[in-house]
Amino acid sequence: MPELAFPLNLRFKIMAVSPIIEVTDVHGNYVCYVKQKLFKLKERIEVFTDPTRTQLLCEINANRVIDFSATYTFTDPGGNVFGAVRRKGMRSLWRAHYEICDADKILYTVSEKNPWAKVFDGLFGEIPIIGMFAGYLFQPAYGITHHSGIDCYQLKKMPAFLEGKFQIDEIEPCHDDIVVLMALLMMTLLERRRG
Repeated sequence: MPELAFPLNLRFKIMAVSPIIEVTDVHGNYVCYVKQKLFKLKERIEVFTDPTRTQLLCEINANRVIDFSATYTFTDPGGNVFGAVRRKGMRSLWRAHYEICDADKILYTVSEKNPWAKVFDGLFGEIPIIGMFAGYLFQPAYGITHHSGIDCYQLKKMPAFLEGKFQIDEIEPCHDDIVVLMALLMMTLLERRRG
């Protein structure tokens, strides 16, 4: 995959029957496209290069059936594992906390910056009619820190109407863009379910 041009924009189609995510770069070019299948006990997500879904970029597979501390592994089209993300179980009840790994060690940690923003976003979004505007009021943000302690990326929710919109900014170049992108895709899917 060529080097990514940041910031990246993630768009969730809220009105779709199954979740659809489009990821574009700063120039509007497709980076990847996901259409998640519903009613799967064991998560398996196919990530494509664009909406035509002709070229598979990777697969994301859960290691367990519906589990709070599942690990989601990323494999390329040849079946080679190139990374994983896992939620830190009990530690993530209040403030979301994830670990991004390669084959054998933790590369990054993802931490929610202000858990109250997500709580109010979820509560306000449940109010009929008024909830359609929740996307303009509360924007949760997540910091992605390299294991050496350097802040490398930031994911933040952007104001949007009738869709979910997120932006990934690169703070420091770390050359793990595809692993971090797949981890943040999976994390946003999981966090959307929580509120």
